[in-house]
Amino acid sequence: MNYRKSSIEKMQSDVHAKLAGRQIDTKELLKLDMLSSLEKYTKAMFKAQYKRSFAVSHHHKLIFNALQDVVDGKCNHLIINMPPRYGKTETVVKMFTSWCFALNPTCKFLHLSYSDTLVKDNSATIRSAMMEPLYKALFPNSQLEREKGSSEKWKTLSGGEFYAVSTQGQVTGFGAGQVDEVDEAELSYDDLTFDKELNQVLGLMDARKNIFNGAILIDDPLKPEDAESDIIRERINMRFESTIRNRVNSRNTPIIIIMQRLHENDLCGYLLDKEPDKWTVLSMPAIQVDEDGTEHALWPMKHTLEELHAMRAISPIIFDTQYMQDPKPKEGLMYPDGFKTYKPEQLPQGPEAQHRWNYTDTADTGADSLCSICFIDTPEFIYVTDVLYTKDQMEVTEPETARMLDRNKTNRCLVESNNGGRGFGRNVKRILRTVIRNFRCIINFFTQSENKFSRIFNWSANVQSEILMPEGWDKKWPKFYQALTSYRKDNRRRSQHDDAPDCLTGCYEMHIGKRSHRGIRKRN
Repeated sequence: MNYRKSSIEKMQSDVHAKLAGRQIDTKELLKLDMLSSLEKYTKAMFKAQYKRSFAVSHHHKLIFNALQDVVDGKCNHLIINMPPRYGKTETVVKMFTSWCFALNPTCKFLHLSYSDTLVKDNSATIRSAMMEPLYKALFPNSQLEREKGSSEKWKTLSGGEFYAVSTQGQVTGFGAGQVDEVDEAELSYDDLTFDKELNQVLGLMDARKNIFNGAILIDDPLKPEDAESDIIRERINMRFESTIRNRVNSRNTPIIIIMQRLHENDLCGYLLDKEPDKWTVLSMPAIQVDEDGTEHALWPMKHTLEELHAMRAISPIIFDTQYMQDPKPKEGLMYPDGFKTYKPEQLPQGPEAQHRWNYTDTADTGADSLCSICFIDTPEFIYVTDVLYTKDQMEVTEPETARMLDRNKTNRCLVESNNGGRGFGRNVKRILRTVIRNFRCIINFFTQSENKFSRIFNWSANVQSEILMPEGWDKKWPKFYQALTSYRKDNRRRSQHDDAPDCLTGCYEMHIGKRSHRGIRKRN
């Protein structure tokens, strides 16, 4: 492969400055550079293997740093959660493994995934990288035992081994890593697997010492289609406990799990619940949120922020699980299918939008939230246009509610009068009339006597099918979104609040009330 002479000379000068004039040829310099950095190794080998450049993004750098900590012995149990097709297999399995064999040709790796075909393909790609002329020229001690061999199991001439098998395949008889023979603290550079000349150079440069001997690499232990099966999830989790976890030759042998989250009780969820302090977790949601609330895409080259929000709108549950690494208990959710959305151009206009309504549920206690929803009611659907969902005091919420009613051209507002709701509504009406000069909006009050949870439960299917949210509502009203999408129908979470689902149910009750009073045909 070709490298710019200036780049080589720059690297040489940097090394020479530390070595006080010691000479090193370009080949040894390149070798040193690739061994000292997984990122540099990946760039070089990816170019050599695929004949194109590897575009390193910020999340790749996070992965490289996490894996370097594993090699340095700082982390023995690593979980990496990231969206599908974001380069996890290429970096963590293919490049990392071949790099480790360059560091130490006696490494022993056990590689597992849900698919036997997938692990064998990964195995073949790693072997292919190690047979590249560049790799063979720089790392002769890491040569394969034979050019052709099984994609399931192969060895290096120095005694290293790689075994690829599905999570439910046969793993007994193989151990990852090396048996502890000496105290690591007593090792010297000459005891390491590098050739002596290079070890001396590494020592002079204060490079990291290498005592890495292999690992268990688990890449997607569960396939998405099986995520909802309690039986299959439990089988994988117990398989890890009974067999996979014990396939190490040393207590210091790392276990690395890389996967997209698929369920709250997948292998990652199981391990983090069982032993949360044992595992280091690198979680990388597709949508990153800065401290100031600014959003940006994890990998814009793969998906822009706009594309990610569009994906979330289509299937919020799947997106939050697989792309945001935030699985929710779908089987226990009140609204497991999420909510349909509409585009701005689909919002009813003119005579079709004559019913501009609002339903407001005031906060019962200091822990509750005020929820006020503006919507356009049609015979077929309810189009939510604005939401106020907050724990602010009435001094703040009363004028905000009035402004929202005016902004949405609301002509009918229904306020639940329980627990101070009537006083709240009167103040909102006063602000509308005297401050905003709005005489169009009619505010009515009512007392809710039915059981709140029963109402929410009984109408939940209708609410999901007939209430439409605007595109991007998860970003526009994040707290409201979270309250709805995490609300459980089994009511086991005592800490959960029902203000948002209660108010949304109230909107639907206004909808069916209009049907019965106006004689509008009921649609299935």
